[in-house]
Amino acid sequence: MKNLSNNVQLIGNLGNTPELKEFESGKKMVNFSLATTDYYVNQQGQKVNDTQWHKVVAWGKSAEFINNYVDKGNRVAVSGKLVHRSYTDKDNQTRYITEVVLNEILMLTPKVEAEAA
Repeated sequence: MKNLSNNVQLIGNLGNTPELKEFESGKKMVNFSLATTDYYVNQQGQKVNDTQWHKVVAWGKSAEFINNYVDKGNRVAVSGKLVHRSYTDKDNQTRYITEVVLNEILMLTPKVEAEAA
């Protein structure tokens, strides 16, 4: 049950082309946004889309894979842990970020569709 304590699983579409960053140490990181959409029926009986955006960060071999094979609009399943952090911006304001640090990714867009995009 240890692995269930902080585990996030999402299926959605990439909202942007993943950005690869390589650090002086040789570590590689990629980040991208993932859109998940849920549906509900409002009080007027209309179907409403509820899209949520999630920041996803991947490191190492996962970052390289994503950089090489995943693109904006692709449908993927991701699994990882939820991380909260803060930083101070150039205006001395504290900013808070919640992101998913990726453990696994599964491509759901068929290869033919991904190549056509």
